Amino acid sequence: MLETADSVTRLRRRCVAVVRRTERIIDLNYVGLVVATVFFALSVSPSLLPRDWMFQGLISGINAAIGYGVGCLLEWLFRLWVRPRLARIPSPPTWTRYAMKSAVVITAAVSAGFMLVQSAHWQREITALMGMEGTTTPAYLRTGGLSVTVGVLVVACYRTVRELILYLARQLNRWVKIPRELAPSAGFLVLVLLVVTLFNGVASRAFFAAANSAFSVRNDYTSEHAVQPGLPERSGSPESLAPWETLGFEGRWFVSHGPSAQRISWVTGRPAEEPIRAYVGLESVEGTEMSQADLAVAELERTGAFEREVLVVVTTTGTGWVNSMAANAIEYMYGGDSALVATQYSYLPSALSFLADRDKVAASGRALFDAVYRHTLTRPAEDRPKLLVYGESLGSQGSEGAFDGLADLREKVDGALWVGPPNSNRLWQQFVSRRDPGSPETEPVYADGLVIRFAGDRDDLDRPGPEWRAPRIAYLQHASDPIVWWSPDLVFSRPDWLSEPRGPDVSPRMRWVPLVTFWQVSADLTNAQGVRDGHGHRYGSLVLDGWAAVTSPPDWNPGLAERIRLEIEAYEAYEREVK
Repeated sequence: MLETADSVTRLRRRCVAVVRRTERIIDLNYVGLVVATVFFALSVSPSLLPRDWMFQGLISGINAAIGYGVGCLLEWLFRLWVRPRLARIPSPPTWTRYAMKSAVVITAAVSAGFMLVQSAHWQREITALMGMEGTTTPAYLRTGGLSVTVGVLVVACYRTVRELILYLARQLNRWVKIPRELAPSAGFLVLVLLVVTLFNGVASRAFFAAANSAFSVRNDYTSEHAVQPGLPERSGSPESLAPWETLGFEGRWFVSHGPSAQRISWVTGRPAEEPIRAYVGLESVEGTEMSQADLAVAELERTGAFEREVLVVVTTTGTGWVNSMAANAIEYMYGGDSALVATQYSYLPSALSFLADRDKVAASGRALFDAVYRHTLTRPAEDRPKLLVYGESLGSQGSEGAFDGLADLREKVDGALWVGPPNSNRLWQQFVSRRDPGSPETEPVYADGLVIRFAGDRDDLDRPGPEWRAPRIAYLQHASDPIVWWSPDLVFSRPDWLSEPRGPDVSPRMRWVPLVTFWQVSADLTNAQGVRDGHGHRYGSLVLDGWAAVTSPPDWNPGLAERIRLEIEAYEAYEREVK
């Protein structure tokens, strides 16, 4: 019996020694670990879009690190305010404390593993809602290893910053004679001031300058599938005022593609005209005294665009991209008796333009529309084309920027189609916040749908009733589109769309959790295009239904609509393959 007791004692001492050595190496806070596990578990709960193991590992690691920090703060507050009041309660034996710590680590690992298995099931549910193939549980378990790696890196960065603050505190105490008690706070303030100054000035300017330089290289590139047009109805042609080489990558693609009059006639079975596509790049006005908007109007005049049935003012996304499906759809609908005009305002993709060029987006949208609108007013009312506006994603924000409000919009246009609007869109926010009582945020009804309608599918465009007064305004938005629903307010505020019944392709298990939901939806932004048409930020041929609802020609019918739909979907598949 004595030998057995000695063996148990030696084993206990070895375990305590192992735990102590481990603690010295990783400096683990056990309360932080508990809260980190809770945050990790919450982070693998369903979000708007399905996530593969890499995206999930990234977001879960960040969330776990945040939870670890919260736990460390809670333990510090406990030691500061509660523990002194419990001085009479004796501390447990050393081996008991280490046994409890080991139990915490094991429980955390088992709980995380269980949640990963459950999360794999939830991910399969979300992919099923979107008609996609789901992940397997073994493949998804890789999330755990990546989450640990990301979490450790984030915590290591925090500890590095903490050591820097302590170093500054020591120097302040040594050289400036700041009291020792105040030195850490002063060091923190000095570091914050340095970081804010750096990122608001030198760093931000350097970053966006480098980004502009990098993306301007792509802007200069011309796809082998983009050939200079010979038709005078296109910008970039020999007759054009906007030279081919100045249109940028997206502009050259836009004017070199699109249906010809012959193709339109073949699809629709009716006579057709050659569609007009006018485009002005960032470099198109270099060496001239004209603005981009003025050059765009000059191109419209040159091509006879103001004599066409419809004239669409398109506000592009960051790089100057125009949705080919939306452009092709309106051209087929009107038998080529149409004109589209767009300008490029940035080299940057939409995400970076949103951060760096948001004011430029609105200014560009307003400048182009105002120039076109002013010119239409010089023509007799009976000879003016239908003036339409279109924008997708960040482009919808720029397009909205041309108008002061609903009255201004209705006075100036004959129809508006805005697709996947960011949550920060000014007019969209006004309409959604003032929606009719009882209508959910994901499917709002504004003023009984008499002027503005919101749609996630073609049937939504017919709701709530048949009366829809001209000029019609339509927003296309999916309940699962993170670009529509992402907002900084998600950090600490529950949005209406998570308080109301979920959309048809959003998991009913999705819940709002402070901080966690913000990071989840932020991660979804990177995968907004990684799902099938009809979900996320993929609107596909729904733009055809949007155009038909806003301004369909007199001879519009379901048979013609389906022929055009098949054609524009086939072209979209081709473009995704070769562009």
